[in-house]
Amino acid sequence: MSDVRTIEDLKRAVRALATHFQPDTVVIIGSQSVLLEWPEAPILMRTSGEIDAYPINWLGWEAENPGEEASEEINALFGWGSMFHDAHGFYIDGVDANTATLPLGWQDRVIHLAVQMGAATVTAIAPSPEDLVVSKLVRLDEKDIAYIRERNRFRPLDIETIRQWTCRGLVPLL
Repeated sequence: MSDVRTIEDLKRAVRALATHFQPDTVVIIGSQSVLLEWPEAPILMRTSGEIDAYPINWLGWEAENPGEEASEEINALFGWGSMFHDAHGFYIDGVDANTATLPLGWQDRVIHLAVQMGAATVTAIAPSPEDLVVSKLVRLDEKDIAYIRERNRFRPLDIETIRQWTCRGLVPLL
């Protein structure tokens, strides 16, 4: 099994979360969000054992399931070492809206992808490339630096927008 994610992996993750949580939208964050707008991105950008995701209705699900966390439910059912992981060669990392530090207003700039589930359609959304880069700049691990460089090498980023979002306080402080 490969650690290089594909658009089919992303769709499989969206369908799994949509089947279990019944949302109309699934949010993909982290490096694999690139798959929504650039399925054939360079391998370095698609190399990961996981897809970070959560259903848009995670708070409602938690309210209906007192004492339960949607992210923990995701990890138990679809996370590392799960039957899903064994069957598909990757896992879903259960996250939520508080996991990544994204610029204010990122929801207004999302990338959309329609994912078919039989007769139904679920929408996958992900931060724009610049929003994702801002999130990676906040964390700034070595893998984040490599990802940003690779992204900019093949598809130049709007550096001025990124600078504005990071320098003018549009990134919430931790």
